[in-house]
Amino acid sequence: MQDLDSSLKHLQESGAQASPLQLDGCNSIWLLDDDASLLRALGRLVKAAGFSVEKFNHPIAFLSRLKQAICRVAVLDVWMPVMNGLEVQACLIENSPATRIIFMSGRDDPLVRQTALDAGAFGFLAKPFEDEALVQLIHKAVAG
Repeated sequence: MQDLDSSLKHLQESGAQASPLQLDGCNSIWLLDDDASLLRALGRLVKAAGFSVEKFNHPIAFLSRLKQAICRVAVLDVWMPVMNGLEVQACLIENSPATRIIFMSGRDDPLVRQTALDAGAFGFLAKPFEDEALVQLIHKAVAG
């Protein structure tokens, strides 16, 4: 995690953001996507469904937050610069094994989907997806 600390400092200087909507972060739904408009929309959707939300636009900021809070369910984009969602999944498995992971991807590559699911992902949604599909998957992840 020491590399994450130095990377986070660099990212903060470059403007990468984490946007917690619940300060303690405990049992909240964490969203990670480098597309700012999609991240805002997902944040509104998940919050409207009654969940507390933390939003991240960079994987290092997301992973660094694990030092202060518990992530119950992570909704991860697959394709991001610097680190892809599968790499974030590997870090979560190591550092937060109880976290349920839901992937979303604009490129529904069957090999990537299978790799994510084989590594323990709770679900995988191809973009664009229906809002209700994500909300139902989050409910199942939280309950299960």
